[in-house]
Amino acid sequence: MLRQVRRAVELTPPERDRYVDLLRALAITMVVLGHWLVVAVTYSDDDGLDGFSALATVPWSRPLTWLFQVMPLFFLVGGYVNGASFDGRRRDGGDAAGWLLRRAGRLLGPTTVFVVTVAGCALVARLLGADPELVGTAGWLVAIPLWFLTAYLVVVVLTPLLYPLHRRAGWLVVAVLVGGVAVADTARFAFDVEQVAYANYLLVWLAVHQVGFLWRDGRLPGRTGAAVLTVAALLALLWCTVVGPYPVSMVTVPGEEVQNTAPPTLALLSLAATQTGLALLLRPPVERWLRGRRPWTLVVAVNLVALTVFLWHMAAVVVAAGVLYPPGLLPQPAVGSAEWLLWRVPWLGCLLVVLLVLVLVFGPAERGLPLPRGAEDTAEGRGAGGVRLRGVRPAVTCVGLGLAVAGLLGITVSGPEDHGPFGLPGAALLAYLVGIGALWLLPRGRAD
Repeated sequence: MLRQVRRAVELTPPERDRYVDLLRALAITMVVLGHWLVVAVTYSDDDGLDGFSALATVPWSRPLTWLFQVMPLFFLVGGYVNGASFDGRRRDGGDAAGWLLRRAGRLLGPTTVFVVTVAGCALVARLLGADPELVGTAGWLVAIPLWFLTAYLVVVVLTPLLYPLHRRAGWLVVAVLVGGVAVADTARFAFDVEQVAYANYLLVWLAVHQVGFLWRDGRLPGRTGAAVLTVAALLALLWCTVVGPYPVSMVTVPGEEVQNTAPPTLALLSLAATQTGLALLLRPPVERWLRGRRPWTLVVAVNLVALTVFLWHMAAVVVAAGVLYPPGLLPQPAVGSAEWLLWRVPWLGCLLVVLLVLVLVFGPAERGLPLPRGAEDTAEGRGAGGVRLRGVRPAVTCVGLGLAVAGLLGITVSGPEDHGPFGLPGAALLAYLVGIGALWLLPRGRAD
């Protein structure tokens, strides 16, 4: 891996947007750190190993989620990168289905290794006599990161439709999506129509992703405008959470009736706007810092295994908790106390060691799915306003991706009690594997 990092650093082209790479690495790192800090593990001889979110019992920690909830930043960067990639394929006359396979394949390859490994380990544990309830809880816990991946895959799949729309309508698309979020929240809070708010699972993340398109096109404000955006968005966020009906926490708090992520809300969108403004403000000085070899090497190292880190970071929690707590190697002070906070430091250190081992084992999986022949660029369609769905069997591509996304969605919405002998919901696991199988059976083409 060190050799790969050095080679990637040496081959970095001058035009590479290092700042975008930094934001992606930062987003992944903050999510992992936030999850690790918030989990509270318990163990007793009578009840065995268990755990819960410290946010439920430590209210003062909830404002800190404004720092650790950086998924909006990842979708912003995703829009920037996907817009650049899709526009390049469009100008070269490439194939939309091939583009989808290339982008989605980079996500689905490591994800498939993760899903199959979790299912296999759970089955072995059950055959060895492990408590089914404990296996289900462990499977549910390690699968938590898949909710983000599901949402991100959806916006990737919709990019061939929404990027051309962005080229025609620009900010109007964002305005319509934000308006939809406002309508859904109004129906939810003013008229108690909860079902309408489920649309925000799509509308909020699409809105942030579309802003990423605008950023890539240079249509976001300069430093003065960014400062205004940051202040205005922060004030809106304060209004939403202090005056309005939205909770302070930007991540799920067990037991709370209203959440800002389930489904996403205008408050979360305000946080996204605040993060966007800050990203624009900090860009010039940070870009100068990234010209140094050491900071850029660190960014490259994280990005080379970013998806592996994200997928396996909760598995590190399960492994570390199972090794450290039953023998009493770590104490169990009152959650939220000064002693508990101090013991977070060795807890994080142990998790980091476990995660490094998992990265060494599963990091090579970040090579994506094999591409079909239709993924190659073609001369036809060059200069057209969009990218043609030709050169591969589009129906198989759409069905395969649809089943994969549906399977991941089924996994993320299930509870611990739904995780059967494979540690994951059976029907969802089957749908995912069938979808992946359909994609893998497409004729292989050259690597991209």
